[in-house]
Amino acid sequence: MTALSRATARLPAPPVRAVHLGLGAFHRAHQAWYTAAVSDDWGIAAFSGRSPDAAEVLARQDGLYTLVERDTDSDRTSVVASIAEAVDGARTDRLTELVAAESVALITLTITEAGYRLLPDGTPDAADPVMAADLAGEAPRSTLGRLVQALDARRRRGAPIAVVPCDNLPANGAFVRTGLLALAEAKDPALAVWIDENVSFVSTSVDRITPRLSAADRDAAGRLGQWTDAAPVVTEPFSDWILSGAFPSGRPPWEAAGARFVGEITPFEHRKLWLLNGAHSLLAYLGRVRGFDVVSDAIADQVCRSAVLEFWAEARRTLADESLGLDDYCSALLRRFENPRIRHELSQIGLDGATKLRLRVVPTARAERAAGRGARGAAIPIAAWVAAIRGGRYGADSESAAIDRASGDVRALVRILDEDLADDLGFITTITVELSTMHKEQP
Repeated sequence: MTALSRATARLPAPPVRAVHLGLGAFHRAHQAWYTAAVSDDWGIAAFSGRSPDAAEVLARQDGLYTLVERDTDSDRTSVVASIAEAVDGARTDRLTELVAAESVALITLTITEAGYRLLPDGTPDAADPVMAADLAGEAPRSTLGRLVQALDARRRRGAPIAVVPCDNLPANGAFVRTGLLALAEAKDPALAVWIDENVSFVSTSVDRITPRLSAADRDAAGRLGQWTDAAPVVTEPFSDWILSGAFPSGRPPWEAAGARFVGEITPFEHRKLWLLNGAHSLLAYLGRVRGFDVVSDAIADQVCRSAVLEFWAEARRTLADESLGLDDYCSALLRRFENPRIRHELSQIGLDGATKLRLRVVPTARAERAAGRGARGAAIPIAAWVAAIRGGRYGADSESAAIDRASGDVRALVRILDEDLADDLGFITTITVELSTMHKEQP
C-alpha cells in the first residue's frame, strides 16, 4: 500500500487559521474531525504535549490520518485533512509566530485536567514546580505559560482571538481565563489588561470515546483504508460538542457537523461530567478491583452496572432539568459502554484519578450529604479508588506525592479530594463499609 501523504491522497494543506495545544487521539477524533467535516479553509497547527512523538509521526504524513468509526458491527473509515501542521510542543518559537498571525482566529486545548496546573479556583498552582518556575519569570515550560508568551506577541498585532479549552472541567472557559490572567499579571500587568479586553474564553462540553490505539487497531485501519498509516485513530460513531462564548475573529461552521452553541452551558457540562465521566471513573476503579480491563466487560458485570445506576440516580437528582433529556442520555450511555468493539481500557481512564474524582464525583457526594442522604452511590467510586491505591493499581497521578503520604488511610485520601467530605464521619463510614464489601465480592 502507498504511504499516506498529501501528494498520494491528493489533499492540499488548508491555510492555518487555528492553533491546537495537546495533539492526541481525542483532538483528532473530535475538534480536528469536526473542522474537516465542515470546511477546507480552516487548517489547524497542532502542537504535541509532553512528548514530541505524536507530532513527529503525524508530520511524516503531512498531518493526515485515518479515522476509524467503530460501531458494534461495522467500521467506517475516512482520511481527516484539517491538521495542516503537526508541531513539537517544545517549539515555542513556532507557537508564538502562529498565535501572533492575524490569520489565526482561535486556539483550542486538550491537555487533560491535570495539564493546566491550576488550583480548583483556576489560579496557578504555585506548589507545582513547572508552574512555579513560570511564575518566577523563567522561560515558560507549562502549556499555559507558553500560551501567555504567545499572546504577548499577539498583543503587538492587536487582533482579538478566542481560546477554547476542550477538557473535562466545569466552566472550563472561565477556569482557563482565571489562570491565564494570573500568569499574564505576573509577567506584565499591561498584558493581563490586553488579554482581559481582547481574548474571549469559550466554554465547552466535549464527548467522544476514543480508546488507546492497539496493534490490532493499527492493522485493521491499514486493511480498511488504502494507505499505510502510522497514526490512525479509532473512535465511536457518537460525538457531541457544545460551546458557549464569542469568536471575535471568526470560526468554522461546526454546527454543520452537529456542534451546538448555547447561551448557558453549565447544565450540559454537569450532565457529561457527572453521568459519563463519573461513571467512567467508577468503572475504572471498581472494574479493576473486580478483575476487568475494559469498559464493555465492566459494564456487563452486574455489580459494576448496579453501582453505575445507583451513582446516576444520585447525580440526576442534582441535574434535574427536563431539557437535558436524562432518560435518553443515560440509555445511550449504556449502549456506548456496552460496545465490545471499543476497547476503552480502564487503566487509561484511571489516570489522574484524584483530579477526575474531584470534578466528577465529589459534587454529587456533597449535594447528597447536604440533603441529608447517605450518598452511597457517590461513595462507591471513591472507595474503589482507595482500593486501587491500596493495591498499587491507581496508575500515574499528578497528586501521587499526597497519595503516597496518605499511606492508604481513608480519611487522608478523601481529604485530597475534598476537605468537607473528609470531615464527614458518616460519609467516611460509608466508604469504609463499601471497601470491605468490595473485597468480599471480588469474582
